[in-house]
Amino acid sequence: MRLILNVIWLIFGGLWLALGYLLAALICFVLIITIPFGFASLRIALYALWPFGRTIVDKPGTRPGALIGNIVWIIVAGIWLALGHIVSAVAMAITIIGIPLALANLKMVPISLMPLGKEIVPVDQPNPATDTYFGAAR
Repeated sequence: MRLILNVIWLIFGGLWLALGYLLAALICFVLIITIPFGFASLRIALYALWPFGRTIVDKPGTRPGALIGNIVWIIVAGIWLALGHIVSAVAMAITIIGIPLALANLKMVPISLMPLGKEIVPVDQPNPATDTYFGAAR
């Protein structure tokens, strides 16, 4: 089922969203000081291409630099990328088949706003922040 959803996602919106993240990464790499944002944008671009079967978790530990970086990211690119996800989600939710795709788009809004301090992991990988596996404590 994940494969089917990922292929439909790729055709009807994932490619365009990934291109938006790639453009943001390119701009970040050109400006040199924003290179960490470029790497975060590339991670999200790969996630935007193939989101089903992966999830977003917080990196363990406190990261004060990530908070400052996320504030800068929101101002520079986060708002525009989040709006792209919201508009795409509304368009996909028009049909019944598109509802899971719209939900995946809405799931990506928080990481498009604040990508630093987050990690994209497979769904079946344990969450290091809560030390759980499939929702059950070890």
